[in-house]
Amino acid sequence: MPRTFTRRSLLQSAAAGTAGLLLELSLPASSALADPVTGPPLLALTMTAVSENILRVTIAAAGEPMGRLYADGSLAPRKWPHPLATALAGKSPQVLNWGSRRLEVHTDPLRLTVLQQDQRILQELQFHQNSAQLQFLCGDGPVYGLGAGAHALDRRDTTDAMRNGQVGDDLKIYGAHLPIPWLMGSNGWGLFFHEPQGSFNIGMKSGVFKPNESARGYDIFLLAAHSPADLLGQFAALTGFPHMPPLWALGYQQSHRTLAGREEVLEEAKTFREKQLPCDALIYLGTGFCPSGWNTGHGSFAFNENVFPDPVAMIRQLHQEHFKVVLHVVNPPVNLYGEVSNTGAAAEDPANAAKYWSHHVPLDRMGIDGWWPDEGDPLPASSRLVRNRMYFDGERQVRPNRRPFALNRNGYAGLQRYGWLWSGDVFSTWKTLAAQVMEGINIGLNGIPYWGTDIGGFVPTREFTAELFLRWFQFSSFCPLFRGHGRTWKLRLPWGWNTGDYGPPELTPAFSVNDLPRPEDLHNPAVEEICRKYLNTRYQLLPYIYSAVAETHRTGMPLMRGLWLHFPEDEKTQTMADEYMFGPALLVAPMLSAGATTRSVYLPAGTWWNFWTHEESTGGKTIEVPAPLDTIPVFVRAGTTLAMGPVKQFTNEESSVPISLTVYPGADGLSALYEDDGETYAFERGAFSSTELRWNDSTRTLEISSRGGSAQTKRQFTVGLPGMSTRQILYDGKAARIRLR
Repeated sequence: MPRTFTRRSLLQSAAAGTAGLLLELSLPASSALADPVTGPPLLALTMTAVSENILRVTIAAAGEPMGRLYADGSLAPRKWPHPLATALAGKSPQVLNWGSRRLEVHTDPLRLTVLQQDQRILQELQFHQNSAQLQFLCGDGPVYGLGAGAHALDRRDTTDAMRNGQVGDDLKIYGAHLPIPWLMGSNGWGLFFHEPQGSFNIGMKSGVFKPNESARGYDIFLLAAHSPADLLGQFAALTGFPHMPPLWALGYQQSHRTLAGREEVLEEAKTFREKQLPCDALIYLGTGFCPSGWNTGHGSFAFNENVFPDPVAMIRQLHQEHFKVVLHVVNPPVNLYGEVSNTGAAAEDPANAAKYWSHHVPLDRMGIDGWWPDEGDPLPASSRLVRNRMYFDGERQVRPNRRPFALNRNGYAGLQRYGWLWSGDVFSTWKTLAAQVMEGINIGLNGIPYWGTDIGGFVPTREFTAELFLRWFQFSSFCPLFRGHGRTWKLRLPWGWNTGDYGPPELTPAFSVNDLPRPEDLHNPAVEEICRKYLNTRYQLLPYIYSAVAETHRTGMPLMRGLWLHFPEDEKTQTMADEYMFGPALLVAPMLSAGATTRSVYLPAGTWWNFWTHEESTGGKTIEVPAPLDTIPVFVRAGTTLAMGPVKQFTNEESSVPISLTVYPGADGLSALYEDDGETYAFERGAFSSTELRWNDSTRTLEISSRGGSAQTKRQFTVGLPGMSTRQILYDGKAARIRLR
């Protein structure tokens, strides 16, 4: 018999915000929750106040903790509070405190109502035992979440079977499905359905979660916050804060497919440097998806001698040209489990992570810099996460002080702790480009910040023109992942539209040569110059982007941010899916229609500056913006001090050109400049520099001050207003004030 507590002691314990409450209910379990051997047991409801803003709600057979039933790896490691216990008898509701909120627990039917301090209902969970489903409230505003591959940013009035992988016709437009059972409402609640897995039917006012038939209990987390940014921070605290990627991963990455031979591999790299087109990484597809890739076939870890006859020498030469080398891998074990640190008999099991990772280690020691784990759609969620983690922990095992890189097609909640995601084999259409903008916003709201899409779309169609390629290239230059990839891969090269030849077409029976550009369209020198503009811009923006990455690592805020995250009081921003914030200061409005040379752009309230022309605009309205083929509309939020560096050909290229600090007046503002070595884990030991940039608009004064890190040194900055002359200052780590007129 569980220990009995008084009502007063229960309330005091719950109010402390660190205790749990175990309420043992004398309720029959449904067949879906029953033990197959002993029959329907009594159910135990456990409520654990993980923090003052995270409540864990667990229902399982009495005496059978959920931790013994499920362990998918999605929760970040932590020490869970110990619950207190009491018996709950009768039909009277129990009223408990959760911080400033009130919990009401009803038993007929089992229902948990969470009320805010002002008595408004934050969320209500009702467990329907006969039908084995859970009902929840959606609130009055939009509902976001459920992972990648969504058809709309607002998930109300939708159903989702939560299937994983490149599913049906959805793939063409929206990309691969990556189900994450996470929902967040615009009125301050979040729900993470940790266990079991199941499907969703979301109405306009309420939604239903139906667990899979194998479910033996529920483990659900209710999150609460005062702002959407805080809510994402709570979700990151629960499932893990994003890792800190290497700086080179934020540079341009060029993917290669069907390779003619050794000289072609090296010639492509040489051309980037000769043409002064910035690039940091070269990615090589495996043989199997193309006739002649880096390896000998699907799942092979042996180099294809036709294109890599001397891989160690070739990798060394690419490194000398300052390129990272990333390899494509497929065919993971279908039930991958364990960790790379496993030893003994488990480590000899082909399905164990230690055994599977051992095939990668010789290539790591040859100098491979990163991995592209493709396929894996049939893997269960836990195995997908094991695979994500394997590429992170395995790299750290081989090279403990170097940050890993892995570009994944599959994952689950928690992927952000280990790697990157791309949207899958989407088609080359304008509708797809528009959908990818929405998908980038959406996946950030699902806790995964490091995301990108194949520039131009993976599968060429009749719509694949130089214009579509360039508009996609511009969009991707303002995405976390900036990567050229797709069939007819030579058209994904920045100079590929001016060679007169699209190279290996890589057509399948479903497509024909009529789906490829006409030969007369492949003599267009403008494409390379426009690509150069955006490559240069990306590398100049790296100080700003890397500082935003440091914020992501610290807080869980994504890099691509729906406007709603920064302007939650503006209802127009709540479902806006065709423009977004890239980091805290840049508003990006991609061009999404063929032939368009202007763009309607909604600017939230405040003052905004055109990034290209330095023109000032007043927000709170939609404006019409000129956007010729070489321009994507980008605006800078007033109050921003935008840090930009010189043009580089690769991220760690040395330069004596100082970082420029451009202040965009019109409001007070606080910006940050974060710097470290971009490669190692020395930043975890304090070897970084965090500089605060505070603008006082009324006094026209910029204050520069150190906010942490042991890497502060004397350095030069250039400081000025947009489009105006600049002046150079020497900053020695002590607070400095600069007056700008």
